[in-house]
Amino acid sequence: MLKPSRRSFLAAGATLPVASALAKVPQGQEDRVAADLAKYIGFGSKQAGGAGDNAAGEWLVGELEQLGFKVERQSVPTPYFETTRAELLCGDARATVWPQPIVITTGPDGATGSLVRIDADGLAGGPLTGAIALVELPHGRWSSALAKPIREPISAAFAAGAKAVVAITNGPTGKVIALNADGQKPMFAGPVALLAPDDAKPFRAAATAREPATLHLQGQTGRRPAFNFIGRIDRGKKRWLAVSTPRSGWYTCAGERGPGIAAWLWLARWASEAVTDHDLAFVCHSGHEYENLGASEALKAIAPKPAETRFWLHLGANVAARDWHELLGKWRPLPSVDTQRFLSVSPSLLPVARDVFAGHAGLEAPWTTDEITAGELTEIVKAGYAPAAGVFGIHRYHHVAEDDARCVSASSVATTAAAFQRLVETQIRG
Repeated sequence: MLKPSRRSFLAAGATLPVASALAKVPQGQEDRVAADLAKYIGFGSKQAGGAGDNAAGEWLVGELEQLGFKVERQSVPTPYFETTRAELLCGDARATVWPQPIVITTGPDGATGSLVRIDADGLAGGPLTGAIALVELPHGRWSSALAKPIREPISAAFAAGAKAVVAITNGPTGKVIALNADGQKPMFAGPVALLAPDDAKPFRAAATAREPATLHLQGQTGRRPAFNFIGRIDRGKKRWLAVSTPRSGWYTCAGERGPGIAAWLWLARWASEAVTDHDLAFVCHSGHEYENLGASEALKAIAPKPAETRFWLHLGANVAARDWHELLGKWRPLPSVDTQRFLSVSPSLLPVARDVFAGHAGLEAPWTTDEITAGELTEIVKAGYAPAAGVFGIHRYHHVAEDDARCVSASSVATTAAAFQRLVETQIRG
């Protein structure tokens, strides 16, 4: 993993003339964005309630308090698993796997059975009773185990008598793609692990011959406290501007979370001085990877009421992650943004959103919240907040351990943050 620095972020964005022309970024702001990105990335793994997530939260609390926000915290119990052993063995083949939360362990002896392949169409290569099912997920940019192409073949394998399941997360990088999960109880009837496509070849061959394999998932599981928080500047106006972002995730989350964090801070700094005729509520969630667990709790207890909220903006995944070139098995990051980012807005905001984000790849074609929402934005819209807007997406390294400093450009993030400031300005005039 590359070590982030402000210099590397600025250099990465230096060759972005098209995006730079989209909006005027005030002098010094790109430098500040680069510093925020480096700070967030530097906390390492952001699993909910872990050291990196907590440290990032404390840093963001401090930033808001310096701006004059009064901060209220909310404790959120979240699942965790501290791995001591997670691997799949079959003959001479051995591979590290990712335990799928909420983790069901295999015990010290592991789970042993014939390896039986289930193809991307859900067809099993043999009887599954007492077997370890090797499930080939269809190729995709995966995010959640709740997705039908993931959930259904795994559940079906257990229903057919499988002892355990190993799912191959076929995606754009060849690496393990961690999957969001239900935060209340295990989703499946037995142990489930995720295997990188890069490591799958010998196990596919073994499954053809139904050779015996052993899956080890061992470690400490339980729940631990994570925290949400809300920073308020209550000017007594009874009309709130709310801006939210999650900060937790399975790995370092540079491209997944970093741009949203940096844009959230940009807007907090700007609004604390410039937005004087609205009350301000800046919300930061943990527990994202457990199907928006933190957001749902925040909306119940600490968020402003929908009737008193003038506008809610949510900055979710892939606000402005970088795109990549792939050629002959070699990869090179581009200064331009990954276009798999989606802007969803209340129907009344569609014309202004099209105008504000014209030329912003991916965001230039906004959807309405009647058509599509995802992540925390779904919870926000369901709770009755309108007008509302949110961005979400799945960049190439989404939920992958290599989602590091290479995946972000300060220039792209600053340009996108400036556009979101423009969108907010359209909603608070008058």
